[in-house]
Amino acid sequence: MPWTTEITHPFASALHVRRHRLHNGLGLVVLADAGAPIVSYQTWYAVGSRHESPGQTGMAHLFEHLMFGQTRTRPAGEFDRTIERTGGDSNAATWVDWTYYRDSVPARDLALVIALESDRMVNLALEPAVLEAEREVVANERMQRVDDEVEGFADEELSRLAYTIHPYGWPTIGWMEDIRSMGMADVQRFYETYYAPNNATLVVVGDVDEVRLLELVERHYGDIGPAELPAEKRVVEPAQESERRRRFAKPTPAPRLLRGYRAVDQAHADWPALSFVASLLSSGPSSRLHRRLVIEREISLGADCDVGPQRDPGLFRIATQLTREHQAEEAEAEIDAVLADLAERRVDDAELEKVRSVVETDYWGELEGVDGRAEALGHYQTTLGDFRKLFEVAERLSQVTAEDVQRAVRTYLIAERRCSILIDPEGDDGGGVRDDDPSDDGDDGHAAARDDQ
Repeated sequence: MPWTTEITHPFASALHVRRHRLHNGLGLVVLADAGAPIVSYQTWYAVGSRHESPGQTGMAHLFEHLMFGQTRTRPAGEFDRTIERTGGDSNAATWVDWTYYRDSVPARDLALVIALESDRMVNLALEPAVLEAEREVVANERMQRVDDEVEGFADEELSRLAYTIHPYGWPTIGWMEDIRSMGMADVQRFYETYYAPNNATLVVVGDVDEVRLLELVERHYGDIGPAELPAEKRVVEPAQESERRRRFAKPTPAPRLLRGYRAVDQAHADWPALSFVASLLSSGPSSRLHRRLVIEREISLGADCDVGPQRDPGLFRIATQLTREHQAEEAEAEIDAVLADLAERRVDDAELEKVRSVVETDYWGELEGVDGRAEALGHYQTTLGDFRKLFEVAERLSQVTAEDVQRAVRTYLIAERRCSILIDPEGDDGGGVRDDDPSDDGDDGHAAARDDQ
């Protein structure tokens, strides 16, 4: 038999997730659900910006665009037109650890989607004219979402400040100079290396007959040979010993503050506790930072917190936009006071259970519908190597205690692990020359900053 069936896992008491592997290394995760005659067919490639090299950043994201082009068997635009004729839709996303392609179609068109996706896995037609066209699309996207957008700019600068050697420090969309200089030979090599069955997992959720699905996948993918994948380079970011700060002047009506605390990877035992802390601080009008910054002090328009669900240690982020008459330092003082209170005093049971309800509702809410389920299964299978960790994290979330919350704040949300990006409106005393922060990798054409000690 060309297939091996590795595991099954009960899901929602009635459904089962099964994982298979084809002889060429292609993974397949299936959740059959006949609740509606639709299918989410997703192809997850274990390649993201972390797999790039300095000087070639943005390559993984570029392929998110190139993959919708012509193949050796289908003309340009045929992929989208074919999906549209089914009444379905398609999309794609790239991140630090993965790239995935989603097709949502009526169940009757499953065979058609399999033919389309297997074709572009191996037959993508990469030509200079296509590369130049998509290069311009990506360059414009970068200008709109980063260079001309304050939030995107701040996010990029935070990662660059927090990571001195780890590839999480460069943006998924890539540095502009790298986007402009990508060569055809490098693009072709990237495709032949990472777009291969032994670097991919198909995730299929919906109204499918599993036996027929296996037959179709074997027929269309079985003759595609595996690639020789490069050895994984596990880069360990050096410990941070003191706070890092950068300040910028940007065209924004009011100051902004973005903080990132060096945290943990999603498989870490403390990740659920940090997820609780994020919700406790910023989920809803009764959350602690919203009450303090927006309601009580009236210095901010809101606060947002999250902890990155990444393969390697990510950041615990706190973001807030100040009202026009207040400065970022005022928000910093209030945030520090809220965190100090959490570190010193145990969260009472009523607040803990309220947060637990929010966290678990948000977590399971992401699995609503076939697309959400497929995306969750694909993320955990690709990022952490096993879709079952989706359910393990859910179990750990249900077991977080007040002591876990307090310990997480004391351990991770401290000044020594903190990076801060402060944005002032242009014209305020926020401009100047880029600082001498040791994490700076040199002049890269980005906006000027000054030291803010």
